[in-house]
This record gives sequence, structure tokens and C-alpha cells, in this order.
Amino acid sequence: MIKPTLAARLSALMMAVAVAAAGVASAAPVDPVTGAAVAPAAPTPPPAGAHVPTATKVIHPVAFNEETKIRQSLVQVALAREAADLIIRGANVLNVFTLMWMPDTDIVVKGKRIAWVGPTGQWKGQAGNIVDAKGLYAVPGFGESHKHIESSLLSPEWEAALVIPMGNTWTSEGSHEFSNVSGPHNVEFWLTPEKHGSPLKIFPALGSATPPSAFEVGGGNYAYHEVAENIKGSLEVQGLDEVMDWPAVSVPSHPGYQRIWEDIQATRDNRGVIDGHGSGLRDQDRINAFAAVGLTSDHETRVAEEAWLKLQAGLFLQLRDDNIEKAVPLFVKNGLKEWDNISLVTDDRNVADSLKQGTMNTHIALAIKMGAPVEAAYAMASLYPARHAHMDSLVGSIAPGRYADVVLVSSLKEVAIKEVFANGQLAAKDGKYLLPVPKIAWPAWATDTIHVGRKLTAKDFEILAPAGKTTVTAAIQAPFYTEPEQKTATLPVVDGVVQRDPAHDIVKVAIIDRYTGKAKLGKMFFTDMGPKTPNSAVATSVSHDLHNITVIGSSDEAMAVAVNRISEINGGLVLVKDGKVTADIRLEIGGLMTSRPVADAAASMENLYNKGDELEWIGSPGFPRRVLFAMITCSPFTWRLVVPYPGNPSGLVLLQTGETKPIVW
Repeated sequence: MIKPTLAARLSALMMAVAVAAAGVASAAPVDPVTGAAVAPAAPTPPPAGAHVPTATKVIHPVAFNEETKIRQSLVQVALAREAADLIIRGANVLNVFTLMWMPDTDIVVKGKRIAWVGPTGQWKGQAGNIVDAKGLYAVPGFGESHKHIESSLLSPEWEAALVIPMGNTWTSEGSHEFSNVSGPHNVEFWLTPEKHGSPLKIFPALGSATPPSAFEVGGGNYAYHEVAENIKGSLEVQGLDEVMDWPAVSVPSHPGYQRIWEDIQATRDNRGVIDGHGSGLRDQDRINAFAAVGLTSDHETRVAEEAWLKLQAGLFLQLRDDNIEKAVPLFVKNGLKEWDNISLVTDDRNVADSLKQGTMNTHIALAIKMGAPVEAAYAMASLYPARHAHMDSLVGSIAPGRYADVVLVSSLKEVAIKEVFANGQLAAKDGKYLLPVPKIAWPAWATDTIHVGRKLTAKDFEILAPAGKTTVTAAIQAPFYTEPEQKTATLPVVDGVVQRDPAHDIVKVAIIDRYTGKAKLGKMFFTDMGPKTPNSAVATSVSHDLHNITVIGSSDEAMAVAVNRISEINGGLVLVKDGKVTADIRLEIGGLMTSRPVADAAASMENLYNKGDELEWIGSPGFPRRVLFAMITCSPFTWRLVVPYPGNPSGLVLLQTGETKPIVW
């Protein structure tokens, strides 16, 4: 046998190494000594339980979204590697996390956000603009924990011009007003103005009252799918707005039980906030039941002791107006140590009243006057509502990463506002709004929403008596009706038509369907509110919460004139005296709001008030401002008139059970 030479062995070995290095998978193994091909050895199986690595995957980097890019830039500005746009210099800054003041402090801003906060002069970077705030107090932009912007009667881009000079820079929008008009477009509506440059941040809370009761049908219907998809679809959607149909929540046999619990479950499944509406729930048992549902808040406390019980049950209180006057002194008396489960809200307030009374600025001053600690009062209008909404990484404090919403105040107790910065811009000074209001071409789903179907006549409002009757027993509705039994009265009949009884303050009310175009209406007799002046009426498409058209009148003719005018102006409020329209305010956005300047809208409202004061009214010395809520269909109200539906030809229904009654018999 001839043995291979050393050179041959080395050549064969080098060939094997070369093949292996080249990664030639098809090359057969060779003997490193002889160079002859050999059969590959069977692979040795791994020990039992050993980890076998899989093939390495190619990982493509994820593209950073806008929020991440903003925060990446803030990092570089905070480290003084990039220039800032603005420094608010030398202010006495409220730290709402510690409820302590940071004297002589700089607020460094990049774009719309805060990048750095600390002692004056310690940040080493450069800034394009420096504002001297020495001698002023800097507090976070105020935020509404629960508000219906619709109630201002202004579209949201004009709401910004109204409230930002008063310190409000963000709002948790209780959106069940617009969602009942156009449910599928509700979130889109509220987020549109910011996309057009409006500095007011709006965080929609989905309307649980869409529709408000199981006995109504409008322009939206929210159940599990709609709530879940809306929360998933936008990080700005905070959750579910005021669950207020307590009978539907608490009684399994109630017709609304399934839908309302679907809303609650969908919100919880998607980690949203579930807000409540506990009107009339004052006893220990029902307060506990209310909290057990998972409803996290209540803005409907009426007496101080009720507020204290609800606070102890873990509910986040949203105090407004007289609730602040009643509750805060009791909290102080009881020695409340932590105020962080309380906020201040305006809830519903129109443009004219807001200009006169203020908004959050006056509530902060009132809370301080009633004994709340100054720092806590400001936190109740900033950090605490932001935390409740799960939006505190964006708003509610003067801290890095948050929007640069800074209110400069000269007197803390009076909330004397000198300047307001919103999104890093000087937005208001000495009560004047400084930024342009974006012009938005609202689409038809926002502007074409009043569909009665035809002109109404006086005959549409007649209530016919049973054949042969000269008098009838008639159900008599009233605003905010809470009696378990429906009130009745004996009314005369003329030519087969049941008559009003003005001597006993009995007029007539009607609810007109504005959604289907079929001119459907419910009608009955009414007291405690309405015009006593003959041949007069008041009509409104702002009719909480479904926002069908409500009209109250002393004659059928005047009622028809008022409703037809509502259709002509595509929504609003109308006043009729002596059969003629004497005042109206056009609310062409959803029949709820107007896209007009603040002063213009306020002037229209004041004119309506003034003209209304010329009439004689039942239960009111002047125009009854509560007419917008007169037919509200939520707990604790009982008998209510709605648009007739199958099985209820009169439209009169007991909200707690679904029991129905005729209008006359």
C-alpha cells in the first residue's frame, strides 16, 4: 500500500477547509488524510430536554411614531444638546405632585411640550424666545374632568377661544350629546379641531347614554362593539362617559340592561375609564352598589353628606357650582387629608353664561374661598382630573413630556390670570384670545342633521278625545318629574279636541323626531314650565339627551311655527310670540352648536333671553333656561314623554320599568 506523502495530506486538508469555508452545502465530506469521499456520520441526537436553537430571524426595526419622535427630541433638549423654542423664566411654579412651590424656576419648551423644569439659569442650552415671568405664579393649564362642550353652544374650535383665556387648555368631553346626533362620527368630530391647529386638547369619553334610554332611537347606538372599537381606535379616547341609566344598570329585567353592561364591559376590557352619574343615589346601599359596578366617578352630588359618603366609597368627585359651596366646607371640617380624588367641573354652561361667570377659574376661586388648600384647589383643576382620565402623561402638570400649558397668575386666591400658554404658544393675555381660530368645513354629517320630513301644521299638535267625551282625564307632564305616579287633570273637549287649561297653568309639550324624516311626534299636556302669553311657544333642538326637538306652547299654531323655524335654520332655539318668531339662535353644527365667534354667539343668546323676558312664563319670571333639560330621560326621573314607538302609541313611559300610559282617557 502506497502511503500518501505529507504534501498530499496537506493538500487534501486544505481542500477540505476551503470547501467548508466556502459553505458549499452540496460538497461531500472527504477523509482529511486520503482525500477520499466518505459517507457522512449520522447526527448525534441532543440530550433529552436540551434547548435546540431555531434559525435566526431577520428583525426589521419598527418605525417610530410621532409621539416617540417628540419624546426623543425632548431628551436631547433636556440634555442641552438641542435648542429649545421657549423659556418661561423665573416664575414661582406650582409642583402639583408635591403641592409645593418651586421659586425662581425656568420652564423650557420644545415645540408643544415641556422639556426641562428647574432653577433659573441651570439649563445650559439655547432658546429662541425667553419670556420673563418673575413675580408671577405658574400653574398647569386647567382641565375639565367632565364637560359637555356642546352646552357652550359653540363648536369646539370656538370653544377654545372662549375658555383658554380663562385658563382651560384641555377637556374630558362627555360626548353623549353629539354621539346621539351622529354616533359613527362622534370621535372624529371631537378630534378634528386639534388636527386643524386648535390648541384645546379634547379627550372624548364615549356616551353611555347613546341612546339615553331603552325607549328612544336617535343618531347613534353604542354597545360593546362600538365602544371597544372607538377606544382601540384612538389613544385620546379616555373611556365611557357618565353611566346614568341606573335602573338599566341595577335591574336585570330592565330593557336596557344588556346594552349598558356591554358598554361597561367593553370599556373595562380595553382599560378605559368608566365614569358615573349618581343623581339621586344618596343612601349607603345604593352608593355601595354604584361603586361595585366599577363606576369610578360622580358629578351629581347634591348635598354635602352625600359627597362625603361617595368619597369614602372611592368615587372620584367632580364638584360643580353649589356642590363646591356645600361639600368643601364639610371636607375641611372632617379633616380631609388627601384631596386627590376630587376635581372641579362646569359640566353644562352656555357661552353667554360662561362669559359672565367664568369657568374653571371661578370654581378654583370658589373652592379656595370655601376652605380648600390653595395648592390642592389648583391640583383639583389640573393633575387630579388628568390622572382620573389616564391622561396625566400629557396634561395636568408643569413637568417634562407634558404639553406646555402654563397659566401665569398674579393672585392665587382670586385666580387673576395674566397670560395663558397652550401648546407652547402664548394663547391669551389679560382675558383676550390671541391665536387664529381654524376655519373648518364641517361635513354634512355635522351640519345636515335636522330631518323632520315636512312642515308641521297646528293640526299635528291636536290631541283628540275618545269619541263622545266632553271632558277627559289627561296625563300632565312636568320638567324633571320624579313622582312614581303620573299626575293627571280633568280637561275640557271642544269639537273632539282636548283643550289646554291656562287658568291652571296647563299648556302643551311635544317631542318631534328629527332623525328619520317621518314627522313622528309625541304630544301631551304640560305644566310648571312654558309660555302663558297667548299664541306663544319655545322650541329647541338642544333637548337632552337624545336631542329630538322639544316645543312647549300656549297654542298649536305657535308650536308649528317654532318647530318649522328649527328646521329652516338646521337646529337651534326659537321663540315665538303672538304667532311670529321674535328671536332665535342658529345651531347648525349637530343642531347643538354654532361655528361662530364667541361674541356673536353670546349676543344671539342674550337676545333670546331678552326677548324671552318679554313673555309671561309658568314657574319663571323670565326665559326658562332649563327648557333644554325639561324632557331629559335619565334617573332619577320617572314618567317621560318620548317619540311613540311600537307598543307605546302615546310615547308616555315609566323609565324604571317600561310601563306605558295613554295621554288622555
